[in-house]
Amino acid sequence: MIRIKDLRVDYDDLCAVRDLSLEVGPGEVCGLIGPNGAGKTTTMRAMLGLLEPTYGEIEVMGVDVRERPKEVCRIIGFMPDFPPVYEDLMVWEFLDLFAASYGLSPSQRRHAVADHLDLVGLTEKREAMVGELSRGMRQRMMLAKTLIPNPHVLLLDEPASGIDPQGRIQLKNILRRLAEEKKTVLISSHILAEMNEFCTSVAIMERGRIVVAGRIDDVNQRILGDTLLSVEVLAEPELFHGIVGADDRAGPIERCGEDTYEFRFRGDARAASELLAALVQQGVRISAFARKRDNLEDLFLKVGSKEIS
Repeated sequence: MIRIKDLRVDYDDLCAVRDLSLEVGPGEVCGLIGPNGAGKTTTMRAMLGLLEPTYGEIEVMGVDVRERPKEVCRIIGFMPDFPPVYEDLMVWEFLDLFAASYGLSPSQRRHAVADHLDLVGLTEKREAMVGELSRGMRQRMMLAKTLIPNPHVLLLDEPASGIDPQGRIQLKNILRRLAEEKKTVLISSHILAEMNEFCTSVAIMERGRIVVAGRIDDVNQRILGDTLLSVEVLAEPELFHGIVGADDRAGPIERCGEDTYEFRFRGDARAASELLAALVQQGVRISAFARKRDNLEDLFLKVGSKEIS
């Protein structure tokens, strides 16, 4: 797991990270989000021992980064934004080079390279030159390189930048698998709509500080204060509007598809089930009724607009 307490990082007269505390547990995929200059990359670099903090504590899997930096490097996988590559190598050679540096035998390297190329969907580019790859393909190759040593903790800085739709689907599936394997993942990105699909927790940074952090559902409840319900109505839509509109816990209804409607609801799971029962009892035919996960963009805008203390 990751534990940061009271971290501060100064660049001369500039305070890049100020009194930052954060914990990310096993099986968590934590989205570190914030505008450019918020301190996200600086925080990651301090976790890797690449920057000397002004003060504060950083532990990874119980290992103090400042006291045992080499040991920490063996348990962390780091994928930087715009990572340097060797453009005159073929893709398989690039991965084989790093697999060798991790101490894998020739036989282990062959299997690791093949498996990780398949994992990120680059098997067909095995013998392509690295210099010929698109930005998105380079990102996928670097993700494969990062995963080869099977790290316990991953720090991913803008991993989805430049990746095509197929690559984003693969990234999402990989992150979900890592969470199932109880890996600890801290991922920085500005593509909030995509992070919403795979993050289990969030930490929002602004001007070097953590403004709010926690499990996404808990943070949504604290910041947005209500639930977004999605309902698919097969028959009696006018009756549906009348019943929901008369409930003072329900917000304005928005149509999101031919038969699908969404609205904010100020109530717990029991209250939502009571509303569903009322709809069915009064003759509204419902084919789907579910809590919809809030968009991180809405949450980020809410925090950024200073609407919370």
